[in-house]
Amino acid sequence: MIVLPRLYAILDTSCFPDTQALLSAAEELLAGGVTLLQYRNKSGNTRQMLEQARELKRRLGGAVKLIMDDRADLCLAAGFDGVHVGQEDLSPAGAREVIGETLLLGVSTHNLEQVKEADKSSANYIAIGPVFSTLSKANPDPVIGLEGVRSARALTRKPLVAIGGINRDNCRSVIDVGADSVAVISDLMRDPRKSTEDFFRILG
Repeated sequence: MIVLPRLYAILDTSCFPDTQALLSAAEELLAGGVTLLQYRNKSGNTRQMLEQARELKRRLGGAVKLIMDDRADLCLAAGFDGVHVGQEDLSPAGAREVIGETLLLGVSTHNLEQVKEADKSSANYIAIGPVFSTLSKANPDPVIGLEGVRSARALTRKPLVAIGGINRDNCRSVIDVGADSVAVISDLMRDPRKSTEDFFRILG
């Protein structure tokens, strides 16, 4: 069983004007104490994604566990530590076939039935959300609230990552109802290093 850090940082390329800004933010997150970082690029082409991913790997090296969103093939090509798949992506079993037994596999869930399915899979951790309303997705799933996190906790012993609208004001409440880790995008972007330090202080 893996142990997740309290903060699961997500670096979404849509938040940045260019690659340099993305890489600078990644280095700031590292300086703030981030040890697990997901690279998410929903709009780039494969070549651009691979170039950015390899540069992240080169700059952050072994200091951070790097997770590729969606693309198991690029996870391998960039030398990342794992892949995270959603409900519309490659299945957990399919992703595991690509990445092998040793790399990390995370899966997104949005309701309790999906949590049960993910619990039976070879996923190393399960993400559940959106906990609160979020602006990071064009067509978000229905909000599950803190009760949704509490219910998900009762269904699995795998590490549970809560995602969706989580910020410094509400993150503690999410941990208190059973999440092991909180995934954050937008509330890390304004001042990545200070924001990260704030989160770790609040989350303890």
